[in-house]
Amino acid sequence: MNPQDRILVALDVSTVDDALRLARSLAGRVGGLKVGLELVNAAGFDIFDRLRDAGAERIFYDAKFHDIPNTVAGAVRAAARRGVWMVNVHATGGFKMMQAAREAADSVEKPPLLIAVTVLTSIDDAALNEELRVPGPVAEHVEHLALLAKDTRCDGVVASPHEVSLIRGACGDGFVTVIPGVRPKGVGADDQARVATPGEAVRAGAHYLVIGRAITRADDPARAAEEIAAEIAAAAS
Repeated sequence: MNPQDRILVALDVSTVDDALRLARSLAGRVGGLKVGLELVNAAGFDIFDRLRDAGAERIFYDAKFHDIPNTVAGAVRAAARRGVWMVNVHATGGFKMMQAAREAADSVEKPPLLIAVTVLTSIDDAALNEELRVPGPVAEHVEHLALLAKDTRCDGVVASPHEVSLIRGACGDGFVTVIPGVRPKGVGADDQARVATPGEAVRAGAHYLVIGRAITRADDPARAAEEIAAEIAAAAS
């Protein structure tokens, strides 16, 4: 995989103009654009078509669906019909929910990659144990959810950079890892608890790196993306 293709830029912006400006400047320089709840709720579902018109070839719809199986199946089917390249659900929705999502994704001619979110990168051991009442370390819970997702034929998972090698060992090298919480050196962690640099994530075996503010808030987003791609290339060599 080309280094730039590993970069998925998080379009965590609230206006169509900002999203389209970024899409145009990053066309051909990154592997895809992540569209999350903020942008969809601000711009509506036409944003997918408008981003394609602006040069986006692959769109990751960061929907994080989490509901009863029938509801999630319907939502995934609708997203798949919009031609998104990747869509995600929460693994904590359980086996039947993820299985229903897989069947829904496969119902279209060109199914999107179906990715399950394990544990949000804002959650640390204390929050997992004390707030969510899930015993044990985060890594152990991530591994359990990754194996559950694989059993339902999800294509991969979203996890922090710290769990990549664990997931690869448990689920195999072909099981896709989508990694948020990636911060180049000198960029703050913000609301993320489990982070790493692009080079660290790639050396751990990550397939795709979700990078937002380091690119979208840069004075020159295209140059920032190229610099990160160079770091990825060096780490992968």
